[in-house]
Amino acid sequence: MNKQASDINETDMCAEYDFTGGVRGKYAAALREKGYTIREYNTDGSFTETRVLGEKTVTLAPDVWEYFPNSQAVNYALRTLISLIPEKHAATPKHTRGTPAARK
Repeated sequence: MNKQASDINETDMCAEYDFTGGVRGKYAAALREKGYTIREYNTDGSFTETRVLGEKTVTLAPDVWEYFPNSQAVNYALRTLISLIPEKHAATPKHTRGTPAARK
């Protein structure tokens, strides 16, 4: 029988479990940087892959996450912000704005 995370409590840990040599977050940096792939196999032998984390991951600070708890909320807010940026400035690289060459 599989247990849900909410069903697990401290009494589920057996006395013989020994984590004295364990390192918290040992692989966290590598997973954040490189990401990983979840592969789900179907009964017909095919599978689907989902890429998780990696190069396109943005981590929100806890205080920001309170306002934007999911990707949909973040994307909506950023699209709203992008719509406020004048197209002329958005297309011009920041380091050339205001230089004589950029004004021509």
